[in-house]
Amino acid sequence: MRVNFTVNGRQQEADDVWEGESLLYVLRERLGLPGSKNACEQGECGSCTVRLDGVPVCSCLVAAGQVEGRDVVTVEGLADFAKQREEHGHGGACGSGGSAGGCGAKGGVTLDAAKRWQARPGDSQTGEGVELSAIQQAFIDAGAVQCGFCTPGLLVQADALLEENSSPSDQDIREALSGNLCRCTGYEKILDAVRLAAARQSEAV
Repeated sequence: MRVNFTVNGRQQEADDVWEGESLLYVLRERLGLPGSKNACEQGECGSCTVRLDGVPVCSCLVAAGQVEGRDVVTVEGLADFAKQREEHGHGGACGSGGSAGGCGAKGGVTLDAAKRWQARPGDSQTGEGVELSAIQQAFIDAGAVQCGFCTPGLLVQADALLEENSSPSDQDIREALSGNLCRCTGYEKILDAVRLAAARQSEAV
């Protein structure tokens, strides 16, 4: 089957999607967006977390056919998503009910064109060469990134938390990130990063 949906503000089309193929597989293998990691494939580790119509989901558990006509934000587009949110209010132009045209290139992009993407300054589709979002910068500054395998899912989930709750308590943070496993740390640096991002966000208001 053919699946048409928006990824990081850009219209995408995936052909020959087989029944039962996951959104995670389509993102990584068909669209060349490897940020979402393939680990447990059972929705237990959170490393494949993306936002589907603004809601964090484990992309390994979402059938590709379910995203027809919907909006997906991956870690590659997180910085641009945060920027759009600041400019357009809650949810940003990429959020649920928003206009895809406000988030990235106007018009459709073919699968072949998507496969030819290369990192270049200002390309939010690859996540490189753009100003980082507050949560991404906080993860770096707080030393919350180690092997990096779990980091994309943590970033997407933490960004969603801070969108809903600008001043989360430690319990709020722990609860929000409870579905994201990290094998490298005791989670303290990760908690520090979310606290730091929240503090910076409050100062900027």
